[in-house]
Amino acid sequence: MIKDLMKNKFVTGTLILLTGGFLSKFLGFVLKIIITRQIGVEGIGLYSLITPTFGLFITVATFSFPVAISKLISMPGRSSKRVIFSIIPVSLFLNLITLFIIFVISYPLSNVFLKEPRLYYPLLSIGFTLPFIGLSSIIKGYYWGKQRMGVYILSNIVEQIVRIGILVYLIPIFLEKSLVLTISLIILVNIVSETSSIIVMILGLPKGMTLEKNDIKPHMRDVKDVMNISVPSTSSKIVGSVAHFLEPIILTNVLSYVGYSNDFIITEYGIINGYALALLLLPQFFTQSISTSLIPELAKYYAIRDIKKCKKRVRQIVSLSLLIGVTSTSLIFCIPEFFLYLIYNTTLGVTYIKILAPFLILFFINTPISNALQALDKSKEAMVITVITSVIRLSSLFILSFLRIGMYSLIIAIILSIVTTTYLETKCLKKALEE
Repeated sequence: MIKDLMKNKFVTGTLILLTGGFLSKFLGFVLKIIITRQIGVEGIGLYSLITPTFGLFITVATFSFPVAISKLISMPGRSSKRVIFSIIPVSLFLNLITLFIIFVISYPLSNVFLKEPRLYYPLLSIGFTLPFIGLSSIIKGYYWGKQRMGVYILSNIVEQIVRIGILVYLIPIFLEKSLVLTISLIILVNIVSETSSIIVMILGLPKGMTLEKNDIKPHMRDVKDVMNISVPSTSSKIVGSVAHFLEPIILTNVLSYVGYSNDFIITEYGIINGYALALLLLPQFFTQSISTSLIPELAKYYAIRDIKKCKKRVRQIVSLSLLIGVTSTSLIFCIPEFFLYLIYNTTLGVTYIKILAPFLILFFINTPISNALQALDKSKEAMVITVITSVIRLSSLFILSFLRIGMYSLIIAIILSIVTTTYLETKCLKKALEE
């Protein structure tokens, strides 16, 4: 029975992802501890204000290529080399456009909308990282599709080690010069770390894999097939990323208008995102790892209309994700001070954790359900759900911020969006598996 289980690529891939993912995430813990302890609450606040912008442009730069590529090359008869080399020029062109956009919007975004001129150079730094992130995502799509999770995990581990090594050495040096330069460094280090990840993945390609002229030449059919999957998938993500991008802008402007100081906004926004939410969502890498393996497996079963196996796999992943969410969140809810001090050397954010914890359990099943919808070709439905929840989150944030309840307007908006998203996605997935 054990041998049969290990022969299952899904089970094996998931085990590798969980094991390697744990090590990678542990290194991420170390990195986060280093960053948060050295740049302090103010630094975390400033970094948190530009994180939504970084997330939005990463969404554009990667354009759901990993999901689309993994789905295509997992299908019989597809040339993985041709798919990858067909989409690389598209990715580079897309990243040049995003780089230009960042150069144009950085000044008004930092000075006018976020009301924090110090964020200008960190925002500019985002643009230089995007081509490297985009190329790395394409190669990761190959490994996802082939379910060769060992190389993928190794690349992530190397990436984290490189990032830690550079930041441990350079953060103290840069802090002596400027907090702004330090935040820019934290962003720009992605160039080196993503490059190291790319090198590992290239070295991990099959030894007998050869390139012919016909493989490197872009094929419009492959580009079209990738875009048919990635466009609706990215549209949904962009809506969510835009909503997240607008969140600090709305919050900063409305709270400033009703009388809150900019220092209060930066500090509390940093505490919520850098400490409270970050701590509660630390174990989420388990569900992300499981969901990565779910996409090609579920797409394969759905293509042959094996709905029974689709339902079984979804139930397994959602149940496991919920178990992880309940266990970890309950533990953090009971002793938040201990974990905050252990990881971040602070007890700031305890009240926020107590309010958010019961609802963030739902967040752990959002990722597998969302990925299941993508695998079942329900990208349009997912986009509609994202639009609805984004409107609810932003409108509630805007209205509640006028009530002078400080950052609790953001807390309530987060809770409303999580509950709405979980309900609508679960309803959509259930309907999809009944068709």
